[in-house]
Amino acid sequence: MKRLLVTGGCGFIGTNFIRYIISRNLPYFIVNLDKLTYAGRRKNLIEFEQNSNIYKFVCGDILDNRLVRSILVDEKIDIIINFAAETHVDRSISGAFPFILTNVAGTQVLLEEALNKGVELFLQISTDEVYGSILEGRFTETAHLKPSSPYAASKASSDLLALAYYHTYSLPVIITRASNNYGYYQYPEKFIPVMIIRAKYNKSLPIYGDGRNKREWLYVEDHCKALLTILEKGKVGEIYNIGSEEEWENLEVARLILSIMGKSESLIKFIKDRPGHDYRYALNSQKTRNLGWKPQIDFRSGIKLTVEWYCKNWDWVLEILNDHNYQKYFQNHYSEKCI
Repeated sequence: MKRLLVTGGCGFIGTNFIRYIISRNLPYFIVNLDKLTYAGRRKNLIEFEQNSNIYKFVCGDILDNRLVRSILVDEKIDIIINFAAETHVDRSISGAFPFILTNVAGTQVLLEEALNKGVELFLQISTDEVYGSILEGRFTETAHLKPSSPYAASKASSDLLALAYYHTYSLPVIITRASNNYGYYQYPEKFIPVMIIRAKYNKSLPIYGDGRNKREWLYVEDHCKALLTILEKGKVGEIYNIGSEEEWENLEVARLILSIMGKSESLIKFIKDRPGHDYRYALNSQKTRNLGWKPQIDFRSGIKLTVEWYCKNWDWVLEILNDHNYQKYFQNHYSEKCI
Protein backbone atom coordinates (compact mmCIF):
# COMPACT_ATOMS: atom_id res chain seq x y z
CA MET A 1 0.00 0.00 0.00
CA LYS A 2 1.43 3.36 -1.07
CA ARG A 3 1.25 6.19 1.44
CA LEU A 4 0.14 9.55 0.06
CA LEU A 5 0.42 13.05 1.46
CA VAL A 6 -2.41 15.01 -0.15
CA THR A 7 -2.13 18.73 0.56
CA GLY A 8 -5.24 20.89 0.34
CA GLY A 9 -7.42 17.81 0.47
CA CYS A 10 -10.38 19.64 2.00
CA GLY A 11 -10.74 21.91 -1.02
CA PHE A 12 -12.84 21.23 -4.10
CA ILE A 13 -10.63 19.01 -6.25
CA GLY A 14 -8.70 17.55 -3.32
CA THR A 15 -11.94 16.46 -1.67
CA ASN A 16 -13.15 14.77 -4.82
CA PHE A 17 -9.80 13.07 -5.38
CA ILE A 18 -9.69 11.64 -1.86
CA ARG A 19 -13.31 10.49 -2.06
CA TYR A 20 -12.58 8.86 -5.43
CA ILE A 21 -9.56 6.95 -4.10
CA ILE A 22 -11.23 5.77 -0.89
CA SER A 23 -14.61 4.90 -2.39
CA ARG A 24 -12.93 2.51 -4.82
CA ASN A 25 -10.84 0.73 -2.17
CA LEU A 26 -7.63 1.54 -4.00
CA PRO A 27 -4.37 0.52 -2.30
CA TYR A 28 -3.46 3.94 -0.88
CA PHE A 29 -3.24 5.34 2.63
CA ILE A 30 -3.94 9.10 2.61
CA VAL A 31 -2.71 11.79 4.96
CA ASN A 32 -4.66 14.96 4.24
CA LEU A 33 -2.81 18.14 5.24
CA ASP A 34 -5.08 21.18 5.01
CA LYS A 35 -4.91 24.63 6.60
CA LEU A 36 -8.71 24.90 6.50
CA THR A 37 -8.83 28.36 5.02
CA TYR A 38 -12.22 29.74 3.96
CA ALA A 39 -12.53 27.27 1.06
CA GLY A 40 -11.36 24.16 2.92
CA ARG A 41 -14.07 22.19 4.72
CA ARG A 42 -13.16 19.30 6.96
CA LYS A 43 -16.77 18.07 6.90
CA ASN A 44 -16.32 17.12 3.24
CA LEU A 45 -14.38 14.04 4.38
CA ILE A 46 -15.36 13.67 8.02
CA GLU A 47 -16.87 10.19 7.59
CA PHE A 48 -13.46 8.78 6.66
CA GLU A 49 -11.72 9.93 9.84
CA GLN A 50 -13.05 6.97 11.80
CA ASN A 51 -11.06 4.60 9.56
CA SER A 52 -7.45 5.23 10.53
CA ASN A 53 -6.26 2.42 8.27
CA ILE A 54 -6.96 4.42 5.13
CA TYR A 55 -7.19 8.11 6.05
CA LYS A 56 -5.78 10.67 8.46
CA PHE A 57 -6.47 14.39 8.67
CA VAL A 58 -3.86 16.91 9.83
CA CYS A 59 -4.71 20.59 10.20
CA GLY A 60 -1.71 22.65 9.21
CA ASP A 61 0.05 24.91 6.73
CA ILE A 62 2.33 23.75 3.93
CA LEU A 63 4.53 26.73 4.82
CA ASP A 64 5.34 24.99 8.14
CA ASN A 65 8.44 23.06 7.10
CA ARG A 66 8.77 21.30 10.48
CA LEU A 67 5.23 19.98 10.27
CA VAL A 68 5.68 18.85 6.67
CA ARG A 69 8.95 17.12 7.58
CA SER A 70 7.41 15.31 10.53
CA ILE A 71 4.49 14.07 8.44
CA LEU A 72 6.77 12.78 5.69
CA VAL A 73 8.97 10.92 8.18
CA ASP A 74 6.44 9.76 10.77
CA GLU A 75 3.85 8.65 8.22
CA LYS A 76 6.46 7.13 5.89
CA ILE A 77 5.07 9.06 2.91
CA ASP A 78 5.89 7.70 -0.55
CA ILE A 79 4.10 10.26 -2.74
CA ILE A 80 3.11 13.94 -2.37
CA ILE A 81 0.14 15.28 -4.33
CA ASN A 82 -0.01 19.06 -4.00
CA PHE A 83 -3.52 20.46 -4.37
CA ALA A 84 -2.92 23.18 -1.77
CA ALA A 85 -3.38 26.58 -3.40
CA GLU A 86 -5.19 29.86 -3.39
CA THR A 87 -7.17 29.60 -6.62
CA HIS A 88 -9.73 32.36 -7.08
CA VAL A 89 -8.68 34.82 -9.79
CA ASP A 90 -10.85 37.67 -8.49
CA ARG A 91 -9.32 37.39 -5.03
CA SER A 92 -5.83 37.43 -6.52
CA ILE A 93 -6.62 40.67 -8.35
CA SER A 94 -7.73 42.36 -5.14
CA GLY A 95 -4.85 40.94 -3.09
CA ALA A 96 -2.01 38.88 -4.56
CA PHE A 97 0.18 38.29 -1.52
CA PRO A 98 -1.63 35.21 -0.11
CA PHE A 99 -1.25 33.61 -3.55
CA ILE A 100 2.49 34.16 -3.56
CA LEU A 101 2.81 32.77 -0.03
CA THR A 102 0.81 29.58 -0.53
CA ASN A 103 1.28 28.83 -4.21
CA VAL A 104 4.95 29.73 -4.52
CA ALA A 105 6.60 29.67 -1.10
CA GLY A 106 4.39 26.81 0.09
CA THR A 107 5.25 24.70 -2.94
CA GLN A 108 8.95 25.38 -2.35
CA VAL A 109 8.67 24.11 1.23
CA LEU A 110 7.01 20.91 0.00
CA LEU A 111 9.63 20.42 -2.72
CA GLU A 112 12.51 20.91 -0.30
CA GLU A 113 11.10 18.52 2.29
CA ALA A 114 10.23 16.00 -0.45
CA LEU A 115 13.85 16.14 -1.56
CA ASN A 116 15.13 15.65 1.98
CA LYS A 117 12.79 12.71 2.55
CA GLY A 118 13.46 11.11 -0.82
CA VAL A 119 9.86 10.58 -1.95
CA GLU A 120 9.02 8.41 -4.93
CA LEU A 121 6.96 11.09 -6.66
CA PHE A 122 5.88 14.71 -6.30
CA LEU A 123 2.69 15.39 -8.26
CA GLN A 124 2.13 19.13 -8.71
CA ILE A 125 -1.48 20.03 -9.54
CA SER A 126 -1.55 23.11 -11.76
CA THR A 127 -3.94 24.85 -14.15
CA ASP A 128 -4.44 25.73 -17.80
CA GLU A 129 -4.41 29.40 -16.79
CA VAL A 130 -0.61 29.39 -16.73
CA TYR A 131 -0.70 29.41 -20.54
CA GLY A 132 -2.84 32.52 -20.79
CA SER A 133 -5.42 33.02 -23.52
CA ILE A 134 -5.48 31.43 -26.98
CA LEU A 135 -7.71 32.56 -29.86
CA GLU A 136 -7.31 29.47 -32.05
CA GLY A 137 -5.94 25.98 -31.59
CA ARG A 138 -5.01 24.33 -28.31
CA PHE A 139 -2.10 24.61 -25.94
CA THR A 140 0.30 21.68 -25.77
CA GLU A 141 2.53 21.05 -22.79
CA THR A 142 5.45 22.78 -24.53
CA ALA A 143 3.62 26.10 -25.00
CA HIS A 144 5.15 29.22 -23.49
CA LEU A 145 3.68 30.37 -20.19
CA LYS A 146 1.86 33.72 -20.38
CA PRO A 147 -0.19 34.07 -17.19
CA SER A 148 -2.56 37.04 -17.07
CA SER A 149 -3.63 37.16 -13.41
CA PRO A 150 -1.64 37.11 -10.17
CA TYR A 151 -3.21 33.71 -9.48
CA ALA A 152 -2.04 32.27 -12.81
CA ALA A 153 1.41 33.84 -12.35
CA SER A 154 1.75 32.23 -8.92
CA LYS A 155 0.85 28.81 -10.34
CA ALA A 156 3.28 29.25 -13.24
CA SER A 157 5.97 30.11 -10.70
CA SER A 158 5.27 26.98 -8.67
CA ASP A 159 5.40 24.87 -11.83
CA LEU A 160 8.80 26.32 -12.71
CA LEU A 161 10.06 25.66 -9.19
CA ALA A 162 8.93 22.05 -9.41
CA LEU A 163 10.68 21.59 -12.75
CA ALA A 164 13.81 23.24 -11.33
CA TYR A 165 13.86 20.68 -8.51
CA TYR A 166 13.56 17.93 -11.10
CA HIS A 167 16.37 19.23 -13.30
CA THR A 168 18.70 20.38 -10.52
CA TYR A 169 18.16 17.75 -7.83
CA SER A 170 16.53 14.90 -9.78
CA LEU A 171 13.43 15.11 -7.58
CA PRO A 172 10.81 12.90 -9.29
CA VAL A 173 8.26 15.53 -10.30
CA ILE A 174 5.21 15.37 -12.57
CA ILE A 175 3.04 18.43 -13.32
CA THR A 176 -0.60 18.30 -14.39
CA ARG A 177 -2.53 21.21 -15.89
CA ALA A 178 -6.29 20.85 -16.04
CA SER A 179 -9.00 22.94 -17.63
CA ASN A 180 -11.85 24.49 -15.62
CA ASN A 181 -13.30 21.95 -13.19
CA TYR A 182 -16.91 21.75 -12.02
CA GLY A 183 -18.85 19.34 -9.85
CA TYR A 184 -19.60 18.50 -6.22
CA TYR A 185 -18.17 20.43 -3.22
CA GLN A 186 -16.97 23.47 -5.19
CA TYR A 187 -16.88 26.54 -2.97
CA PRO A 188 -19.53 29.05 -4.12
CA GLU A 189 -17.26 31.85 -5.21
CA LYS A 190 -16.56 30.12 -8.52
CA PHE A 191 -18.69 30.67 -11.59
CA ILE A 192 -20.90 27.58 -11.74
CA PRO A 193 -21.91 27.31 -8.06
CA VAL A 194 -22.57 31.07 -7.97
CA MET A 195 -24.89 30.69 -10.96
CA ILE A 196 -26.73 27.74 -9.36
CA ILE A 197 -27.17 29.38 -5.98
CA ARG A 198 -28.33 32.75 -7.28
CA ALA A 199 -30.72 31.10 -9.72
CA LYS A 200 -32.29 29.14 -6.86
CA TYR A 201 -32.99 32.41 -5.02
CA ASN A 202 -34.12 34.20 -8.21
CA LYS A 203 -31.25 36.64 -7.87
CA SER A 204 -29.42 38.17 -10.83
CA LEU A 205 -26.65 36.06 -12.39
CA PRO A 206 -23.58 38.34 -12.76
CA ILE A 207 -21.77 37.76 -16.07
CA TYR A 208 -18.52 39.57 -16.86
CA GLY A 209 -18.43 41.65 -20.04
CA ASP A 210 -20.55 40.26 -22.87
CA GLY A 211 -20.34 36.67 -21.59
CA ARG A 212 -18.51 35.44 -24.68
CA ASN A 213 -15.36 34.31 -22.88
CA LYS A 214 -14.84 30.60 -23.52
CA ARG A 215 -13.73 27.90 -21.13
CA GLU A 216 -13.05 24.20 -21.53
CA TRP A 217 -15.09 22.48 -18.80
CA LEU A 218 -13.97 19.25 -17.13
CA TYR A 219 -16.12 17.22 -14.72
CA VAL A 220 -14.14 16.89 -11.50
CA GLU A 221 -14.42 13.10 -11.31
CA ASP A 222 -12.94 12.84 -14.81
CA HIS A 223 -10.08 14.99 -13.53
CA CYS A 224 -9.60 12.62 -10.60
CA LYS A 225 -9.48 9.63 -12.94
CA ALA A 226 -6.85 11.40 -15.03
CA LEU A 227 -4.75 12.13 -11.95
CA LEU A 228 -4.87 8.49 -10.90
CA THR A 229 -3.85 7.43 -14.41
CA ILE A 230 -0.91 9.85 -14.38
CA LEU A 231 0.03 8.80 -10.86
CA GLU A 232 0.29 5.20 -11.99
CA LYS A 233 1.48 5.56 -15.59
CA GLY A 234 2.96 9.05 -15.97
CA LYS A 235 6.64 9.68 -16.71
CA VAL A 236 8.74 11.62 -14.22
CA GLY A 237 9.80 15.07 -15.41
CA GLU A 238 6.81 15.44 -17.72
CA ILE A 239 3.83 17.80 -17.88
CA TYR A 240 0.35 16.47 -18.68
CA ASN A 241 -2.61 18.56 -19.85
CA ILE A 242 -6.05 17.36 -18.74
CA GLY A 243 -9.03 18.69 -20.67
CA SER A 244 -12.39 17.66 -22.05
CA GLU A 245 -12.26 19.52 -25.40
CA GLU A 246 -15.77 20.80 -24.57
CA GLU A 247 -15.79 24.58 -24.88
CA TRP A 248 -18.66 26.73 -23.67
CA GLU A 249 -19.11 30.48 -23.50
CA ASN A 250 -19.88 31.78 -20.01
CA LEU A 251 -23.21 33.06 -21.25
CA GLU A 252 -24.08 29.63 -22.65
CA VAL A 253 -23.28 28.01 -19.30
CA ALA A 254 -25.51 30.46 -17.44
CA ARG A 255 -28.37 29.83 -19.87
CA LEU A 256 -27.98 26.05 -19.53
CA ILE A 257 -28.11 26.24 -15.73
CA LEU A 258 -31.22 28.42 -15.88
CA SER A 259 -32.84 25.97 -18.27
CA ILE A 260 -32.10 22.97 -16.01
CA MET A 261 -33.49 24.86 -12.99
CA GLY A 262 -36.57 26.12 -14.84
CA LYS A 263 -35.59 29.77 -14.42
CA SER A 264 -35.91 32.76 -16.74
CA GLU A 265 -32.95 34.10 -18.71
CA SER A 266 -34.05 37.55 -17.56
CA LEU A 267 -32.01 36.83 -14.42
CA ILE A 268 -28.79 37.28 -16.41
CA LYS A 269 -27.05 40.56 -15.59
CA PHE A 270 -23.97 41.75 -17.45
CA ILE A 271 -21.40 43.49 -15.26
CA LYS A 272 -18.12 45.31 -15.87
CA ASP A 273 -15.42 42.94 -17.11
CA ARG A 274 -12.59 42.08 -14.74
CA PRO A 275 -9.02 43.26 -15.46
CA GLY A 276 -6.92 40.94 -17.63
CA HIS A 277 -9.83 38.61 -18.35
CA ASP A 278 -8.57 35.83 -20.65
CA TYR A 279 -10.84 35.25 -23.62
CA ARG A 280 -10.35 31.53 -24.23
CA TYR A 281 -8.62 28.53 -22.68
CA ALA A 282 -8.16 25.30 -24.63
CA LEU A 283 -5.88 22.34 -24.03
CA ASN A 284 -4.46 19.58 -26.18
CA SER A 285 -4.75 16.58 -23.86
CA GLN A 286 -3.54 13.89 -26.24
CA LYS A 287 -0.49 13.14 -24.08
CA THR A 288 -2.73 12.18 -21.17
CA ARG A 289 -5.13 10.30 -23.42
CA ASN A 290 -2.16 8.25 -24.68
CA LEU A 291 -1.89 6.86 -21.13
CA GLY A 292 -5.36 5.34 -21.51
CA TRP A 293 -7.54 8.09 -20.03
CA LYS A 294 -10.44 9.93 -21.58
CA PRO A 295 -13.29 11.95 -20.04
CA GLN A 296 -16.51 10.04 -19.43
CA ILE A 297 -19.01 12.78 -18.57
CA ASP A 298 -20.11 15.32 -21.18
CA PHE A 299 -20.83 18.85 -20.00
CA ARG A 300 -24.63 18.74 -20.34
CA SER A 301 -24.80 15.56 -18.24
CA GLY A 302 -22.22 16.78 -15.74
CA ILE A 303 -23.84 20.16 -15.17
CA LYS A 304 -27.19 18.48 -14.56
CA LEU A 305 -25.58 16.20 -11.95
CA THR A 306 -23.92 19.24 -10.39
CA VAL A 307 -27.13 21.25 -10.15
CA GLU A 308 -28.88 18.25 -8.58
CA TRP A 309 -26.07 17.80 -6.02
CA TYR A 310 -26.19 21.41 -4.85
CA CYS A 311 -29.97 21.32 -4.55
CA LYS A 312 -29.87 18.04 -2.58
CA ASN A 313 -27.06 19.28 -0.32
CA TRP A 314 -28.43 22.71 0.48
CA ASP A 315 -27.39 22.45 4.14
CA TRP A 316 -23.76 22.33 2.93
CA VAL A 317 -24.42 25.43 0.83
CA LEU A 318 -26.21 27.32 3.61
CA GLU A 319 -23.33 26.87 6.05
CA ILE A 320 -21.17 28.83 3.62
CA LEU A 321 -23.78 31.38 2.59
CA ASN A 322 -24.53 32.26 6.21
CA ASP A 323 -20.89 32.90 7.03
CA HIS A 324 -20.30 36.61 7.63
CA ASN A 325 -16.97 36.65 5.81
CA TYR A 326 -18.52 35.08 2.74
CA GLN A 327 -21.36 37.59 2.69
CA LYS A 328 -18.88 40.45 3.09
CA TYR A 329 -16.72 39.18 0.22
CA PHE A 330 -19.65 38.73 -2.12
CA GLN A 331 -21.13 42.13 -1.33
CA ASN A 332 -17.78 43.87 -1.84
CA HIS A 333 -17.24 42.07 -5.12
CA TYR A 334 -20.69 42.36 -6.69
CA SER A 335 -22.07 45.33 -4.71
CA GLU A 336 -24.95 43.20 -3.45
CA LYS A 337 -25.60 40.32 -1.09
CA CYS A 338 -25.24 36.78 -2.37
CA ILE A 339 -28.74 35.80 -1.22
